[in-house]
Amino acid sequence: MRRVDGRPGPEDDVEAVLDELYALPPSEFVARREERAARARTRRRAQDARRIHAARRPTFAGWAANLLRRSRPDEARRFLELGRALREAYATLDPSGLKELSAQRRRIVSEMSRQAAALAREAGHPLSDAVQRDVETTLRAVLADPEAAAVWEAGRVEGVLTPPSEFGAEAVAAAPARREPARARTSGTDSAARKKKGEAAERRRAEREERAARAREEARAAEARLRERRAARKEAAAALERADEQERKAGEREAALEEQLARARTEQERTRAALGEARERDRAAAEELAEAEREAASAARRAGRAERDGA
Repeated sequence: MRRVDGRPGPEDDVEAVLDELYALPPSEFVARREERAARARTRRRAQDARRIHAARRPTFAGWAANLLRRSRPDEARRFLELGRALREAYATLDPSGLKELSAQRRRIVSEMSRQAAALAREAGHPLSDAVQRDVETTLRAVLADPEAAAVWEAGRVEGVLTPPSEFGAEAVAAAPARREPARARTSGTDSAARKKKGEAAERRRAEREERAARAREEARAAEARLRERRAARKEAAAALERADEQERKAGEREAALEEQLARARTEQERTRAALGEARERDRAAAEELAEAEREAASAARRAGRAERDGA
């Protein structure tokens, strides 16, 4: 829609339209895409229309990955930062350090994929085991590949993103073996060169260890945050269950009170009817009593006249 001043509104922004499309479940994607493309064509934005129409419907795995990105922005940002740290660490660490980081990476990916499955279930589209495995593969790719990370960060994953390697196994295999130092030479120049070379190697080793320590710390922090989120989610689920039970009991009490109120109203109506009947009988009895009193008085007067006339 266009604003009152005639300038393009949010729905005229092709990036906003694409964000909207990739936030939709796959079953709603095509219809909305065609609607938005048609809107762009009617507004003479042919290039935008072509770009919108070219958007591919995501698979359920792609949709779930996008849903995770949008629903957990803080965790997604930390996950992306962890990926950058891990990629740097994998390029410099020795096999033992890589093994530790690989184990941490697997735990974090598994937890993030469970979060994606929970979000999809809450949205009414539970994931099958195969789809959840595809989500895990996509998350591994996000950690391993900067291009995959950029696609996920934009929230526009279309299908399964595949890591360029197993992100660990090949890195471990490709890690350079430690070389034995060359035999000492008698030349003093060679000795000085070896010393400088050794110092440079020591600095590189120290830098690698520092990067490795930083990556391990970031991975541990990410795991701690995931544990906190899991505990918070568990507590929230328990609170929801308690609230549901309280709401159910309150509903039962409300139904019982409404039933009692209905019975009381029925009884009140019967009482009012009986009261009306009693009042009517009382009125009739009062009228009959007054009539009888008049008749008795009249009879007494006649009897008195009769006695006077007889005397």
